[in-house]
Amino acid sequence: MSGTRTSGPAPRTGPRNALTDVPGLRVGHAARTGDGWLTGVTAVLAPDGGMAAAVDVRGGGPGTRETDALDPRNLVARIDAVVLTGGSAFGLDAASGAAAWLEERGRGFRVGAGPAQVVPVVPAAALFDLGRGGLWTARPGAELGREALEAAAAAEEGGPVRQGIAGAGTGAVAGGMKGGVGTASIVLPSGATVAALVAVNASGSLLDPSTGALYGAWTGVGDEFRAHGLRHPLPDAALHARAQERLAAAREESRRRQTDEVRQLNTTLAVVATDAALTRAQAQKLAGTGHDGLARAIRPVHLLTDGDTVFALSTGRLPLTGAGEGEAEAEDRTGWRAHTEVAAVNEILAAGADVLSRAVVHAALAARTTDTPGGLFPSYLDLYGSPADGGPLS
Repeated sequence: MSGTRTSGPAPRTGPRNALTDVPGLRVGHAARTGDGWLTGVTAVLAPDGGMAAAVDVRGGGPGTRETDALDPRNLVARIDAVVLTGGSAFGLDAASGAAAWLEERGRGFRVGAGPAQVVPVVPAAALFDLGRGGLWTARPGAELGREALEAAAAAEEGGPVRQGIAGAGTGAVAGGMKGGVGTASIVLPSGATVAALVAVNASGSLLDPSTGALYGAWTGVGDEFRAHGLRHPLPDAALHARAQERLAAAREESRRRQTDEVRQLNTTLAVVATDAALTRAQAQKLAGTGHDGLARAIRPVHLLTDGDTVFALSTGRLPLTGAGEGEAEAEDRTGWRAHTEVAAVNEILAAGADVLSRAVVHAALAARTTDTPGGLFPSYLDLYGSPADGGPLS
């Protein structure tokens, strides 16, 4: 059930309950695992003509590229792709591979009349997963960024998005538990779609330490979480006690496997998108309210050891209000058009926070226990229950 809606028609997800429910958006993943690797890249590709974009960074240790270009006061009005990557600051090289792919196709900020005279602007953000596969120098570069964008371009429009251990979520960990990629969407009564994708890699926890319940477990639409394994949102006390013991043991084992003491850094990265026509300033506000969704599902959040970053995207395929041209003129005379636009934007802002909370839960449910030379990271379902019977997988 939804934790925020009290009246009106029942909310419904998009066809895939994914970021790709926003028409025109495509998502691609690339990853490397094994032989010391546990990292990857996720790329979001815009439709032809690009998309309006904004960003809000609230973590204390961000790693970003080209985010200043998204400031509404600055020149670049539309972009063609966003890259989320592992590898901390090293991993930002992945955006170079994505930019090269776009340049080869003449996509980017046009600076001359020639077809090749473009400068692709590819905002990117990185999360910290260094050493989690066992090899400190295993981190994404330009090749992996290109691979992720190629995968996005090859994907069908409106297709499924792989969750869990995929792309930027490959090496993600949240509070010692395995993190990963999650996604969710909602279709508003106006017809607009709002959707989110997140790579959950947090210093904070996704679950209440006193009960074992996922903080976002009560934000779902219909039975979406139950269908992915969350049969019992509130675990019984005995199960919770055993799970906490196992999680503590896994954390200790991960520390034991580290040959050198490493400062525990993290960062959760997210994209919130809509097909409603937002200005860049309105998209900036959507990025900001997206962080409210993170705060509902991850506690604590936005710490000095996180670099939490939310991008907001608008493909602009639907007007904010349904007024025709003549109606618009009348509305302008009365001020009603401005009023209805504010109401429409507010609905999108609220939905952006909601879908991001739900995407975090999907990331937790899609994750699988990962055991590498760099650490032991149990999944939520391994600790608390299985899709079949609600009992622990072990």
